[in-house]
Amino acid sequence: RNELCDTYTYSFLFAVPLKSNVMAEVLSIPLVQLETAGDGKITVAKDDKAIPEENDGGDDDGVNDDDVQSDDEARSEDGELEKPAVPQVIEKIPEEDRRKPHVVKRAFYKIFPCLEKVEDLRRLTANKQFENEQYKYAKNVVVSAKYNILTFVPLNLFEQFTRVANIYFLALVILQSIPQISSVPFYSTLVPLLSVLLVTAVKDGYDDIRRHISDYKINNRQALVLRNNRLEETKWKEVRVGDVLKLRNNEFVTADLLLLSSSEPNSLVFIETAELDGETNLKVRQALPVTAKLGANEDQLSTFDGYIECDSPNNRLHKFVGTLKWEGKIYSLDIEKILLRGCRLRNTEWMYGVVIYAGADTKLVQNSGRTKFKRTHLEQQMNRLVLFILCFLIACLIVCFIGSMIFEYVYDLSANTFFPYADFIQKTAYPPFLQALLQVFSNLIVLNTFIPISLYVSVEVIRLGLSLFINTDIKMYYEPNNVAAIARTTTLNEELGQVEYIFSDKTGTLTQNIMTFQKCSINGVKYGENPSEGNGEKAAVDFLSWNKYADKSFVFRDTTLTENCRSGEQHCEDFFRLLSLCHTVVSKEDKVELQYNAQSPDEAALVGATKNFGYVFKRRTPFDITVHNMYTDIEEKYEMLDLLDFNNDRKRMSVIVRVAGQIVLYCKGADNIIFERLGSESAALKAVTLDHLSDYAQDGLRTLVCAKKEISEKEYGAWKKEQIAASLVQKDRDQALDAVYEKIEKNLVLLGATAIEDKLQDGVPETIAKLAKANIKIWVLTGDKQETAVNIGYSSQLLTGNMKVFVVDKENDKEVHNQLMDIQQMMTEPLAGTPVDNNSHDVLIQPSSVERPEGVAEGSSFGIVINGHSLVSATPSSKQSLNELMAFIPGIARV
Repeated sequence: RNELCDTYTYSFLFAVPLKSNVMAEVLSIPLVQLETAGDGKITVAKDDKAIPEENDGGDDDGVNDDDVQSDDEARSEDGELEKPAVPQVIEKIPEEDRRKPHVVKRAFYKIFPCLEKVEDLRRLTANKQFENEQYKYAKNVVVSAKYNILTFVPLNLFEQFTRVANIYFLALVILQSIPQISSVPFYSTLVPLLSVLLVTAVKDGYDDIRRHISDYKINNRQALVLRNNRLEETKWKEVRVGDVLKLRNNEFVTADLLLLSSSEPNSLVFIETAELDGETNLKVRQALPVTAKLGANEDQLSTFDGYIECDSPNNRLHKFVGTLKWEGKIYSLDIEKILLRGCRLRNTEWMYGVVIYAGADTKLVQNSGRTKFKRTHLEQQMNRLVLFILCFLIACLIVCFIGSMIFEYVYDLSANTFFPYADFIQKTAYPPFLQALLQVFSNLIVLNTFIPISLYVSVEVIRLGLSLFINTDIKMYYEPNNVAAIARTTTLNEELGQVEYIFSDKTGTLTQNIMTFQKCSINGVKYGENPSEGNGEKAAVDFLSWNKYADKSFVFRDTTLTENCRSGEQHCEDFFRLLSLCHTVVSKEDKVELQYNAQSPDEAALVGATKNFGYVFKRRTPFDITVHNMYTDIEEKYEMLDLLDFNNDRKRMSVIVRVAGQIVLYCKGADNIIFERLGSESAALKAVTLDHLSDYAQDGLRTLVCAKKEISEKEYGAWKKEQIAASLVQKDRDQALDAVYEKIEKNLVLLGATAIEDKLQDGVPETIAKLAKANIKIWVLTGDKQETAVNIGYSSQLLTGNMKVFVVDKENDKEVHNQLMDIQQMMTEPLAGTPVDNNSHDVLIQPSSVERPEGVAEGSSFGIVINGHSLVSATPSSKQSLNELMAFIPGIARV
């Protein structure tokens, strides 16, 4: 639809049953609809309903996406032409999750809105470039540079003249070029101004050249693309949406891909996502079984013509919703089958995938945003000072103007003889006023030294020097990886000395992110706390003497648990069976050892501990899981029916398996989430386990609760139908699946709890202490229990022994506000003790401030712990409430 001229262009792609065996013909027909008669003839009929009101697909060429389909889809089994099925509506992507175009483009689209391409649904067919090109999807070219040859001079000058001083000196140059009012040559100001502009331009150009070099290297990397039934080596920038690519081990993912097949069993791949989220743990992705059978057969991969519908490009790294239509069937797609650009293939010999998003449409680029012109606090302060000096200069000029008028009236224009424009002044009706006005410009030139242009030159030189110091600082050099600090921009260096707040998570930042299994609670009995033997040390279990899979580094000092496992104690067996089945770990066995690749260190620690205790997870397929029971020396195979994966909303994961003919659901997750779903028969055990969890939290250990449920065949069959229907929903699929999962994860039977230790990284306490001396405030966010968070706070010196700790644990705005006000009042009173309540999850810890509030004794210090519910109440979406909290905290504490 062309709204400028109020016309339509409508294109159809049809599979027409012609005797000449021509299967498809592309026709461009205005305002008409094609129909086929029973004799196979084509008729053209006027149908206003066929004309859409707007092009929701966002195609520039006007092609209606709903009618674009493969030949096999268009023809039914009896040879009749079927009406194209209207695709389901994909969930609409919010505007804030889309990457906004450049400001110039946004202005252009406001003037001509009909020319803007708005993609609400991505459609593509593998290996069909002709069909995919009609949508004009982004090419696989990434540009992070700010300028090019044509835009560098105008854009850079525009950015530089956002500084008030540069505008001021430019005005001076113009005035000085007028000989009638200037007593100094114009080049006395022009040369310094050009020097400042040139130095800044060179610095900005140098930064941008490095970006261009980086873009060039990335865009010209080599990729293997399957074209014309063979692999061709091409550059990244030449890859297109719908291409089938081959990746090899340790290669970066070229674009956002749908995984088709791989060298690993069951078409698994292992990827490293450090470029995306900083996580170094390997993630696992798995192809659909229907595409996994393609393997490395290039002939079959070349003829793969799956039709994919998915959400439009967005910046949600952990969410993908789509469907694959192939060979007459529809398959659900999610993020577990997608490899994002920026990932790196690991421990996988090869894999094949089809490009879904390329270039600027990839999730990595959608998250990166555009390179912006940034002003530092120092530069903003300099602008304010220059404005203040300008105001003072204007005041001086007003005084000179008034004085000049008085002078002219008193001396009757006798001073005109000293100015070249005396004759012109005398002919005007108001000679004293005009004389004084012209004197203002002369005075402005005389007083131009009020604003020192050398200040900006000095700042630019200092910034360049600071960047060189950062690049060569030996204390910022990490020798193990041969990595030095790099100042990627010379504009923001001074900001490092003005940091007021540091916001940090705990796991992987303060801690090593290396988990070790320490203790557990099974059926109300605590394990891992044996009394010391005669030599003063606890007895360590000798796993290596009977378990060939045991790890030499694993230490557990409680022989009671292994004895109960060896005797076949039912609760212990159920507990470790859950840990060996309920996970997403993938095993890899060689002649030396059995290795595990886990998406999280928690899972690796739990499955590794289970292996040491004699329940060895051996392998998994999409249909079953094999566990070697070392006590019976039998490999037990469990049919895996469903995996209810973990996410941040559910805070739990479950697996449904068939054990000895009985369907069983095993579930593990956060204690408050699991406890809400327990049956009444677990009430007494729940109270005991809660006490154990509190003890573990006091020791700073991470905890999980385990439970199970036996399911009848009838109940499972009815639930499975709902689960399949929810997995094919396009809009709000995650919410639909969560609702279905909720129905089955009820009336659970409590089994026990685990306790894992994550040690602090070396130097964390010393670093936090030094930051405290610099009066930098540190917020630490953790998802642990409140007791665990406080324990970590003390061990990292975020909280100290002489500190009074306040706890904010209310759950509504008014109560939180009152609690904060009470704390503020208590801080002016004498300090004694450090009370800490014992019930919350997801907490922020903040230690005391170096600065003391009035009325507080010298040496006193404070800390504040805010649980998750209170934090939401204390910091709602409105900026005002957040600012009030931030303004309240720094005065009483350093975080």
